[in-house]
Amino acid sequence: MPAPERVPSPAVTRNETVDLLARGELTVRGRLRDASNAVLYCTVSHAGREVPCVYKPVRGERPLWDFPDGTLAQREVAAYEVSEALGWHLVPPTVLRDGPYGEGMCQLWIGPSPDGGERSGDGAEPDEPDGDEADEPDEAGEAGGLLALVEGEEPEDGWRPIGLVDVGEGRTALLVHADDARLRRLAVLDAVINNADRKGGHLLTTADGHLYGIDHGVTFHTDDKLRTLLWGWAGEPLPTETLGPLRALAAALADGAPLAARLADLITPAELDALRKRVDDLLASGRHPLPGGDWPAIPWPPV
Repeated sequence: MPAPERVPSPAVTRNETVDLLARGELTVRGRLRDASNAVLYCTVSHAGREVPCVYKPVRGERPLWDFPDGTLAQREVAAYEVSEALGWHLVPPTVLRDGPYGEGMCQLWIGPSPDGGERSGDGAEPDEPDGDEADEPDEAGEAGGLLALVEGEEPEDGWRPIGLVDVGEGRTALLVHADDARLRRLAVLDAVINNADRKGGHLLTTADGHLYGIDHGVTFHTDDKLRTLLWGWAGEPLPTETLGPLRALAAALADGAPLAARLADLITPAELDALRKRVDDLLASGRHPLPGGDWPAIPWPPV
């Protein structure tokens, strides 16, 4: 199989990548068997370009009693649309398209290939990371040093506590996440889309330090279902730099706006109204949400 393009490729724009994912020839290379739904590792090629991607056909989704409306694939694409509207590019380019097993979600693959080959992806990255982001990791991969288990009940500077976890033999350790601007933006995005499953394994970093979150199939519910590892800022004021993007998102969600029209094809009217309310509530409070009492606050397993 031809080697996929390497990261980065500055001449490649995000729009070009989205177009390639939507129009290119999708070839299945293998299946990720640890996933609870059908997840296929593929390449997509068109006009001399080829990139690796993940394809999740709707027909391979298991029904969820608490998410009876829509599909996982539609919600994954909706999460990408919201991330792009915020301007944070936290979700890899994602489209809804037809494929070898019918309609499904197609998303740019981030990180090493499943067979341990060279790093994949295609360089459709933001121009520059912010100056307050964490140091760049050496390799692309899961979590990227953003999570840790530590002794004691209080983390060191630069870390935020999540909770105590059982590590076996009657011992516990403190699970922490980095006090990192990239993670904090992701925590805001998760609050906006009502992410019910933000696990450590869903955090991917690239060689140039960009953070991506993946697996957004259980999102946009009308009830509060926020479950995440990123509670380290719960109740604290939102960073000033997130307020402008949130206000712009609120405007983009107005009836008749292009984003609202695209989302109306992906989530239900009630879910779209709930999305608008969550954005309005975040702006009104100016704070990160606190865990609710009617739903487990941390996903299990957490990684």
